[in-house]
Amino acid sequence: MNAEYEFEPVPGLPAELPEGESLLWQGSPQWMSIARHVFHAGLVAAYFAVLAGWRLFSAYWTGDDLQVAGTSALWIGIVAAAALSLIALLACLTARTTIYSITSRRVLMRYGIALPLTVNLPFSSVTAANLGLNRDGTGNIALTMNGDGKLAYLHLWPHARAWHLKDPQPVLRSLVDPSSVANLLTKAMTDVMPEASRTPVLAANANAVAAAGSDMTYGAASA
Repeated sequence: MNAEYEFEPVPGLPAELPEGESLLWQGSPQWMSIARHVFHAGLVAAYFAVLAGWRLFSAYWTGDDLQVAGTSALWIGIVAAAALSLIALLACLTARTTIYSITSRRVLMRYGIALPLTVNLPFSSVTAANLGLNRDGTGNIALTMNGDGKLAYLHLWPHARAWHLKDPQPVLRSLVDPSSVANLLTKAMTDVMPEASRTPVLAANANAVAAAGSDMTYGAASA
């Protein structure tokens, strides 16, 4: 299912679509959501904040020179800024080099900063498409596969569902309007296989899920 690309007739597509197949949607991850939910920028910032705070508190508690402690805390802040800048850069590059495409017959994922790859996922190989929302309004669509073809977790990352190492699930990650994309995907899959029983993912449920917590699955399109 993986293929390198050198030339794209249409951005995100490794070749022209066959006759009868149409492009329904294309999009890319939102970089700030990638930084927060993939590279855990918030946890990194909190870690360095705790380090700096602990250095100042311990100096005050033990009677050490507060000026020296302040200098140490400042250096911790500089290191934190460098780390967060690197995370922001990686998130931006990830977003810029990733294009998700939904056609009338399949899902394609083009990604990769150093080694671009295209993953081709025909609807016939997808057994479920589960939508999860983040508190920032972005969301992910995780695709459960039926085992046709081989997908490696490390090859998919960061476009893979966390902790699903044995049976990797490709993820359309950090989408800006995830509910609309999920509904479009549900309809496209149903049009191809109308005999399958599918539950559309409704945007009306989005607020309830966001209030309950991040990355919760609340709808599915199952073959």
